[in-house]
Amino acid sequence: MLYFLRDLIKLQTPQDKGFSRLRAGDEVLLTGEIFTARDQAHKRLLALIKKGAKLPLDLKGKIIYYCGPTRTPPGKIIGSCGPTTSSRMDKMTEPLLACGIKGMIGKGRRSEEVRKLIKKHKAVYFLATGGAGAFLSKRVLSIKPVCFKELGPEAIYKIRVKDFPLIVGIDPQGTDIFEKGIA
Repeated sequence: MLYFLRDLIKLQTPQDKGFSRLRAGDEVLLTGEIFTARDQAHKRLLALIKKGAKLPLDLKGKIIYYCGPTRTPPGKIIGSCGPTTSSRMDKMTEPLLACGIKGMIGKGRRSEEVRKLIKKHKAVYFLATGGAGAFLSKRVLSIKPVCFKELGPEAIYKIRVKDFPLIVGIDPQGTDIFEKGIA
């Protein structure tokens, strides 16, 4: 099966001003920094936010990738790094958007509440292809643990990516690819 990308959009993080022009269904190649965070890291961040404590990283303008990288094989930069199901983070999304995250990367639908929050905060939800973790790992240039190292793959890592393939799932206007009939 052949797949042809149409009108690819190249985005650079952080601080790419092009995020506001994204529309649901746009195909994107993302280059720059993203931060992994799954369930356990989200719970820890939320506990700190609830206490009013200083966070171990500034979330303003950041993109969170719902991913727990696997063990790094010898000679590789990272193990498989595919997306996890985003809906598991839905109940923990609002405080992170309020802290300024610019985008989220994962797989699958988001709740109606999260769609409205994305619109309110002018953020973006990107879809990464599930089951393609080995392929996506080839787009990673570096990985560095940031915090919660004791969580292993659930720790927060800063990864630098080049031409990381994504699809806009929910755009800053709140349009959802699943509702639009594209997916």
